[in-house]
Amino acid sequence: MPLWTRIATGLLLFGASQFHLWSRLSSGSVFAPEFPRFVVVLFNWAFGALVLLAVFQIIVDLGALVTMVVRQQVVREPVALRGGVAALAAILAAIGVANAIRVPPVRDVSVEIPYLPAAFDGYRIVQLTDLHISRLFTAAWARQVVDRANDAGADLIVVTGDFIDGSVAMRRDDIEPLRGLQAPDGIYAIPGNHEYFFDYRAWMRQLSAMGFRMLPNAHAVIEHDGAALVIAGVTDLSAPGVREAGPDLDAALRGAPTDAPIVLLDHQPRKARDAAARGIALQLSGHTHGGMIVGLDWLVARGNAGFVSGRYEVGGMTLYVSNGTGLWPGFALRLGVPPEITRLTLRRRPVDA
Repeated sequence: MPLWTRIATGLLLFGASQFHLWSRLSSGSVFAPEFPRFVVVLFNWAFGALVLLAVFQIIVDLGALVTMVVRQQVVREPVALRGGVAALAAILAAIGVANAIRVPPVRDVSVEIPYLPAAFDGYRIVQLTDLHISRLFTAAWARQVVDRANDAGADLIVVTGDFIDGSVAMRRDDIEPLRGLQAPDGIYAIPGNHEYFFDYRAWMRQLSAMGFRMLPNAHAVIEHDGAALVIAGVTDLSAPGVREAGPDLDAALRGAPTDAPIVLLDHQPRKARDAAARGIALQLSGHTHGGMIVGLDWLVARGNAGFVSGRYEVGGMTLYVSNGTGLWPGFALRLGVPPEITRLTLRRRPVDA
């Protein structure tokens, strides 16, 4: 390439690589890029393409190195190969961003629970999680998510954290459509780690004022035909880092009926085995985004006690880890890991006599 082309390309690559610096300069936080939406989309594409290109180039270089060792001679990688790798990275990044920002489909999951009261057999819970309302996931996107969640016919809607990226002042208008969520037995929620990045207490007041029944280390009892179902929630593991109360399952269950099945809302799935040991019937989590890209699940699993995406049976408890409804706007790519609005149907599990 001519020198001027190389200089221009290098500057563009450098600019893309500093996406998170520009985000911090725009808002004071790396988690909230405050640019027009098309700019945030463009940055995610460029940064994603750069990351994929780096990975592909390492693979190509390793292949060339192995070839040189085997042949005992210098091997030069064809220019066409490098160009093809760059084009592949750009195309995959574009597909990944498009998959990340679309309005998710409803994913149906059936969960069998031993001793589930007959009144709750067929009970439907819609789970939203990791919405990350931001300049990328705006009010228009949130409105479509609300419409789809309401149309899912849930008895209860829960949000398992990471509502936002930004302060209340920054996100007030974008999050407003969530006020429209409707379900006969109410809308329950817990904070995720991102709420603690942007004035946790202000967000708890705002979400409560919008009609969410927040469950920070607390529970609620849903009653139907004389039978009960407990919906419990805990705070996020990141809370002590900002001097807020960490997750406390004992506090969350204090006073709950002992003969009712318990559905636990916990943003991170990391402590699922502890929940199972306490007799929780079903835990709903998010946080992992399902690994975002096929093949990254092994890496994400290392930080989440092996739990990344979908259903797990943990010591007699069912754990469901959603891929997430939205995604952090600092790296919004999905390849082979679709977003979801989860509709969970509770079923009574036959118990052997």
